[in-house]
Amino acid sequence: MNLRRLKYFVKIVEIGSLTQAAEILHIAQPALSQQLATLEGELRQQLLIRTKRGVTPTEAGNILYAHAQTILRQCEQAHNAVTGVGQALSGPVSVGLAPGPAAAQLALPLLQAVRGQHPGIMLSLNENVGSALNEALVNGRIDMAVLYGNKAISGLSITPLMKEDLCLVGSAAVPNPGAFVELSEVAKLSLFLPRSYHVMRTLIDEALALRRLQANVVGEIESIPTLAAAVAGGLGATILPESAARALAGPARAWVSRITSPALQVPLSLCLSDSLPLSAAAAAVKTILLSLIHESAPEARMAAVA
Repeated sequence: MNLRRLKYFVKIVEIGSLTQAAEILHIAQPALSQQLATLEGELRQQLLIRTKRGVTPTEAGNILYAHAQTILRQCEQAHNAVTGVGQALSGPVSVGLAPGPAAAQLALPLLQAVRGQHPGIMLSLNENVGSALNEALVNGRIDMAVLYGNKAISGLSITPLMKEDLCLVGSAAVPNPGAFVELSEVAKLSLFLPRSYHVMRTLIDEALALRRLQANVVGEIESIPTLAAAVAGGLGATILPESAARALAGPARAWVSRITSPALQVPLSLCLSDSLPLSAAAAAVKTILLSLIHESAPEARMAAVA
């Protein structure tokens, strides 16, 4: 195998069409088909299935695609590291952010800080669910991700960053319980929560189930602007980590009440591949990211970060 054929193969899989891939790669389709045939011959495996709609990878093709992405990414990192000696940091860096509070609070500050400190770095932000970001990390498609939860995941290095108390947020249309509210009282309210796969939703549902209670969920919302509008409109209350709750309270003209009996805390973690090293540019972005989280988090709830 050589890198050029791997690049061709990855592009074909991503596009799903030999004809379109050939146009993008500026190569004649017969020549591209020959490169693919040579690669299949070297591996003694059929890598793509040709249909009227285009091409799809076989099981062997999917395995090669994952490895090829990692190989090409490492080659790019090596090239950037060598050519960048003695120069300002530059190159692409991709960061995954869990949808909701983490993405809403970190995205803009991270863009501003990276732009200000390292203008040569091309920062890419990917807001997606945890499972998709975990897969992207393992396959080398993104450099790091900030996710809710702290459970061990094969192929990933998990660094706990902080734990935040969960708080109830409501507008004037919902009676204000004061600085603290018991979970049993929260269950009586109309709530907007994230979908069932979300770490915060799982934590809330499990805590309620232990007390033979069930959340009165009237809507599932993960977009912070939409959530703020729903709360401000008096359509219901929501539950958020404390920092996100206080950030939302202003735009939504809302009150914040910390949940007790029991107190609920949600962990936030930094996830990296445990086999793929960070480039110098990615390491610099990681440092900035950790600094932003430290500045925005309640110090008493910050976890030690190596």
